[in-house]
Amino acid sequence: MPHWEQFAPPRDTHATSDTPGTTVDGVLARMRALDAALPPRDGVAVFNRVYLSVTEEVDRHIDTGRFADARAAITLDVRFAERYLAAVDAAMSDRRPPACWRPLFQFRRHPGVRPLQFALAGINAHIGHDLALAVVDACRSLGCEPADLEDEFDRAGDLLVALEERIREELMPGPDLLQIADPLTHLLGSWSLERARDATWSAARALWALRRLPDVAEEFTDRLDAAVGFAGRMLLTPLPD
Repeated sequence: MPHWEQFAPPRDTHATSDTPGTTVDGVLARMRALDAALPPRDGVAVFNRVYLSVTEEVDRHIDTGRFADARAAITLDVRFAERYLAAVDAAMSDRRPPACWRPLFQFRRHPGVRPLQFALAGINAHIGHDLALAVVDACRSLGCEPADLEDEFDRAGDLLVALEERIREELMPGPDLLQIADPLTHLLGSWSLERARDATWSAARALWALRRLPDVAEEFTDRLDAAVGFAGRMLLTPLPD
C-alpha cells in the first residue's frame, strides 16, 4: 500500500489567506497522486477519479469567473476536499475513518461490487456528511454565515448533479449485462444526489445554529455520520455475476 507521504501537497496557487499551504492545486495534486498509485479497479480509486474530475471542473469554473465570490468558492472547495483526503489518510495509517467512509474502504476490493456502486458510495459519503461540515468550516474561516455561501454551494451542487448523470452513463453495465443491470438499477434508484444535497444544506444550517452547543453539535454530527454510513453500506451490496 502506498505511503501517504507520496500525496503531500506542494505549496501552489489558488490559496486563500485563511488556508496557507492548502490550495485547490494542492488537493488536485494529492488526488492525481492517488489516481496514479491505486489499482484502477480499487473502489477508492474509482471514487477518486470521479472526485478528481469534479474538482478539476470546479477549478475551471473558478478560473473563468463562473463563481461570483471566488474566495468563498476556493475556501469551500478546499475545506470539502480536505475531509475526503483526511479519510484516506486515516485508512492508510490504520486509523478508523469516519463512519460514512468505512463501507467504501471495507468493500473497496470486493469482486461483487460494481464500479458505479463504488462511485456513488463515495459521493454519498462526501456529499451526505463531509459537505455539511465543510460549509461550517468555510464559514468559520471566512467569518460569514451559511446563507453567504449558498450561491457557491448551489453552483457546485449543479456541477455534481451533471457529472453524476455522466458517471451513471459511463459506469452502468451495457445491454449485454442485463442480469447485473437489473438489480443494480433497482439498488441505485433508491439514492438521489439532489435529495442528498438538499439534506446536506439543512444539516449545515443546523450545525451552524448549534455551534455554541458543542455537545449537541457533536451528537448531531455523529448521528449524521452513522446514517450516511448506513446508506453507503446499502449502496455497496454485492451483486451476483
